[in-house]
Amino acid sequence: MQYHALYQSGELLNRIREGYRRLLSCDLCPHRCGVNRIKGEQGRCRSGLQPRIASANLHRGEEPPISGSRGSGTIFFSGCTLRCLFCQNFPISQQDNGESISTAELAKRMLGLQKRGAHNLNLVTPTHWLPQFLAALWLAVPQGFSLPIVWNSSGYETVEALQLLDGVVSVYLPDMKYADDAQAIALSGAPGYTAINRSAVTEMLRQVGQLQVDENGIAVQGLIIRHLVLPQARAGSAETLPWIAGQLGPETHIALMSQYFPAWKATCTDGINRALSHDEYDAAVAALEEAGLENGWVQELDQEREHI
Repeated sequence: MQYHALYQSGELLNRIREGYRRLLSCDLCPHRCGVNRIKGEQGRCRSGLQPRIASANLHRGEEPPISGSRGSGTIFFSGCTLRCLFCQNFPISQQDNGESISTAELAKRMLGLQKRGAHNLNLVTPTHWLPQFLAALWLAVPQGFSLPIVWNSSGYETVEALQLLDGVVSVYLPDMKYADDAQAIALSGAPGYTAINRSAVTEMLRQVGQLQVDENGIAVQGLIIRHLVLPQARAGSAETLPWIAGQLGPETHIALMSQYFPAWKATCTDGINRALSHDEYDAAVAALEEAGLENGWVQELDQEREHI
């Protein structure tokens, strides 16, 4: 793993120091709240100093190159930089369910997932805990930790923060949620999402390149973009998918997701208070095909993935 070289050279420790320096006036995410999280102050993500997780377990419901045959070692972090009205994990992301643990305990959980045979370490909604994760990694490496790191995020991230992960993350698994900032603000409280997200995924591609798998089809490095189709075309699929093909390349792997349902506050929000229709998802699939994106996965409305 590249992060072993970063550990040996001292660069990983330098990045940990830089990450914690950013917590003094937190600017880890695009909200740039400026709160002092070292002192326990909380900003948009409602997170202080000590990492908080909801679970650490093997997960087999990800894309096939991530889950593989043994499962992905998934850590769900509590809190989120977004306020998605339709979040299906809202008890974790919006209500902060979970337990506060030390970085040493986080390292222990990481090592435990490796011992259980996980193909990778899959960090879910990790952006606001970036320095704490790096500190846990620094503790885990001398204890034999060597799994590829999957950064499973909303895609609402700054390039500066992502640069702290260069050589640490093997596989980026970001969302591309919106092509229109008005929708991003209304549904997720994310000003400037479109440009910020596109800059973020461009940086991710620069770091890891297109998806590469081993002889067993397991991801070893690269980018997979998730795009959740929303009712009334509010995710902007017809704009986002051609942008991916044109700017990142038609070989980019896409998980075009159909599993939208009105969770959390979506049940009382006009326009998204219903399930996705077949016509809406079929229109997104047509946009995918028209853009020439041939790598990845589409789904049926019963959530069963089908390889393109």
